[in-house]
Amino acid sequence: MHRSMTFLAAFSMALNLAVLLPERAAAEEQVVIATTGGAYDAALRKYWFDPFTAETGIKVVSVAATNAEMRAKATAMVKSGNVTWDLYPDGEIQAGSDAHKATSEDLGGFCETFKDRSDLVGDACIGAGARLFSTATLMVYKSDAFSGAAPATWADMWDTRRFPGGRAFPNFDDPWRVMAAALLADGVAKDKLFPLDIDRALKKLETIRGDISVWWKTGDQSVQGFRNGDYSIGEIWLTRANALKEEGRAVGWSNKASFLVGDRLTVIKGAPNRENALKLIAYWLDRPEAQARVCEELLCTPPSNKAIAVMSPAARAAQPSEEDLRDHIVVPDADWINTNAAMMLERWNAWIR
Repeated sequence: MHRSMTFLAAFSMALNLAVLLPERAAAEEQVVIATTGGAYDAALRKYWFDPFTAETGIKVVSVAATNAEMRAKATAMVKSGNVTWDLYPDGEIQAGSDAHKATSEDLGGFCETFKDRSDLVGDACIGAGARLFSTATLMVYKSDAFSGAAPATWADMWDTRRFPGGRAFPNFDDPWRVMAAALLADGVAKDKLFPLDIDRALKKLETIRGDISVWWKTGDQSVQGFRNGDYSIGEIWLTRANALKEEGRAVGWSNKASFLVGDRLTVIKGAPNRENALKLIAYWLDRPEAQARVCEELLCTPPSNKAIAVMSPAARAAQPSEEDLRDHIVVPDADWINTNAAMMLERWNAWIR
C-alpha cells in the first residue's frame, strides 16, 4: 500500500508539473532566429545551429527574411508587444543607429564574459550586439564573359563598351553602397568618399541605368540572376559570390571594388526565448571551429583569431591582403550613414521609381 501511495503521489506530481509548466518547457526548447536564407542559412545551420541543438537540446528555428524585413519586423513586434522572434543578424552599420537601440536589447552586461578574451577581436561583443562575422559587398563578374583583362574597379563596372552585359545592384533600405560605388566610378578618391555627394552619385547612376537588368532585394535573387545569365557584372555580397564559386560557376570578384561590411547578432527586446538566444550567441563566440567552418563556406572573417588559424589554406589565402585593405577596400562611415539614412532613402526612392 505504501509503495502504491508513493507511486501515485509521484505520478500526480508529474501530471501537475506537466499542466503547470507547458509554456515554460516549450520556451526553453527553442530559439527563433531570422536569416537571409539560402546558402547563408545552410552554412549557419550545418556548422552552428545543428551542433548547438545536439549539445544543448535547444531547437533552432530559422525564419528567412531580407535585411530590410528583419528591421521592419523587429520594430513592429516591439511596438505591438507581440515579439515572436528572438534574434537576427543586423548590419554592422545599422547596429549603431538609434532605431537599433529602440528595438534591441543592450548586451553590455552579457558581453562582460567575453571582454578579456585575447582570441576575439576587441568589439566582438558590445552593447549593440555580438559580431557574427565580417565580409564585403563587392563587384562580382562572370569570369568567362570577357576576353582580355577582367574588370577590377567600379569604373570598369560602368564601362559597358569594354565589359558588355547586364548589371546588377541591390535595391533595399540601405542605398549608400550603390551611391558610393557610383562616386568611386566617377573618380572620387577613397578617402574623400564621405560625406556622400548624393547628386553626383545619382547623376553617375543615370548613365548606366539602361544597363541595369537586376535590382535585387535578397541574396538569393542576386545569385539566381547570375545563374540565369541576367547580368555579367554585379554588386553583391561576397558570401553569395563564394556560394556561386562553390557551385562551380565561372565567377570572379575584385577586392579593388569592395566595401567592408559585417553582421551583429541582435537580441530583440521582449524576446520570448531570451536566455536561449544568449546561449546561442555564447556558443558561437566560444566555438572557433564553428566560426572557421562557416567562414570557409561563406568566405567571411570570423571574430576569433583561433578560427582564422584553423581555416583551410585556401580560405585564408582568399582573405583580403593588407594592401587591399590599405589601398582599395572602403570602410564605410557608419556615423554619417546612420545620421543621413532617412534622407538617402528618400532620395533613392525618388530616383529608382
